[in-house]
Amino acid sequence: MTEKKPTYKEAITEIEEILGLMEREELDVDDLSAKVKRVSELIRMCRKKLLQTEEEIEKVLKEIED
Repeated sequence: MTEKKPTYKEAITEIEEILGLMEREELDVDDLSAKVKRVSELIRMCRKKLLQTEEEIEKVLKEIED
């Protein structure tokens, strides 16, 4: 089964939750590496979504100008 990709908002929320755990030192060393990798994946996903959205907006604005 394929894991459902989180929405942008869900990804940001998950990143904030993980960072909160890290700030409160509630993660043990065994979980820390996995959580850092997860945050990295989520950040990449968010960047990709932001870039796609920017491209779509620029396309729409260009169409309006024409």
